[in-house]
Order: sequence, then C-alpha cells, then structure tokens
Amino acid sequence: MLLLPGMNYLHTMVKALKQFLSRFADLDEKDIGLLYRLGECRSFDKKVGLINIGETDQHVNLVIKGLVRKYFLRGQEEVITELAMEGQLINSSVSFLSDVPSCYIVETIEPTILFSIRRDQIRELYSMNAKWERIGLSIMKDLYLQKEKQDHERNCYNTRERFLHFIENHAELLNRIPQKYLASYLHIQPETFSRLKHLLVTPYGKNQLSAVSSQQSHQNYNATFQ
Repeated sequence: MLLLPGMNYLHTMVKALKQFLSRFADLDEKDIGLLYRLGECRSFDKKVGLINIGETDQHVNLVIKGLVRKYFLRGQEEVITELAMEGQLINSSVSFLSDVPSCYIVETIEPTILFSIRRDQIRELYSMNAKWERIGLSIMKDLYLQKEKQDHERNCYNTRERFLHFIENHAELLNRIPQKYLASYLHIQPETFSRLKHLLVTPYGKNQLSAVSSQQSHQNYNATFQ
C-alpha cells in the first residue's frame, strides 16, 4: 500500500472524498462513512494498467494521489484523451456505463492511490437513498460539460492557444507528466510542443500567454451575457 509520508492515511482519503463531493451536495460524516465502506482503496506503482483494451471496466476511480492517463492505440501511436490528477475521476467510461469491453487503456503515470467504487456498489448506494442518485446525475452532468469544453478547445483553438491555455491552467503538470504525453493530449506534434515550451522563458512568450488569457476572458464574458 502506498501511503503519504507523514500523513494519516484514513484522514487523507476521507478529506479527498469530502472535497470532491462538496461540489455536488452537502454530505455529513455518516454519508461519507457509508461511501468509504462501500468503496475501496487501490494503490499502484507507475506505468500500471488499470484497464486494458478488451477488458470491461467495473470501477469509477477518484485520484487521491498521483496521475493517470487514458489513451487508445492508432496503429503504434498512443493517443491520449484524458489526464487525471488529484481530485479528478477517471475510468473507461463507455465500458463502465455500457458494460462492454474497453477500447481504451487506463494507466498510471506515477505511483498512484485511488478511491474506487464498483458499478454494483454504486447501484447499492442508489438504492439506499435517492440523494445518491441525484449526486450521481450531477457528477455525470459535470463530466459531460468538461468533455464538451475539452472538445471545444481542441477543435476551436489553434496549436499555440491550446498549449498556452493548458499552461495557464495546469503549469504544475509540466514537471510531472512526460512531454510526449502532454503533446499527445493537446494534439500537438512533440517537436512543436518543445518549441512552444522554450517560448515560455522569453518575454514574447509571456506576452502571448497574457494575450490568450485576455482573449479567453473576453470570450467567456460574452458567452455569459448572450
């Protein structure tokens, strides 16, 4: 079992569950305790497959500590569609929801601790109290909105905008995720990603980051009041 040095393990797990679920509902200690008892903690070393192509995913996973990627194979190329860090969910969603073999591989990037709950345990939770089903629907809605936002950024932003937007929001991941993974996730050629990364240390690059940030803020403002 991978434990966080100097931290109480149970406290860390419960705190992470509370933080995640507080976005969707007001839950008391009894509610969190029930969820904790139904689910399970799973720990993995880096580069370990949680689900492989052809397997049926039975779990929803909340990342407590670590990083996980989801990808499919295009010939020999690994195409990353999702990256999950602390406080985020990940699984092979179509496989999980439809109970069919996965077309994706879900794999840890670094040593990772997950809180996982199986499909049958979620059904049991729903049967106990209708509020859990409402929470489940709220989580699904949130995931759907995130996916649509991600698709919009990939389809409507150019290469530089995608890179700078990611850096603006997730700069800390530059030192945690291999560059080739980030390039794949952002749909950027590795050599182009490398050039853009070097651009960040120049005044011109920093000005570009500010310009993209201002442009996106303006777009968000307009979208809000349309």
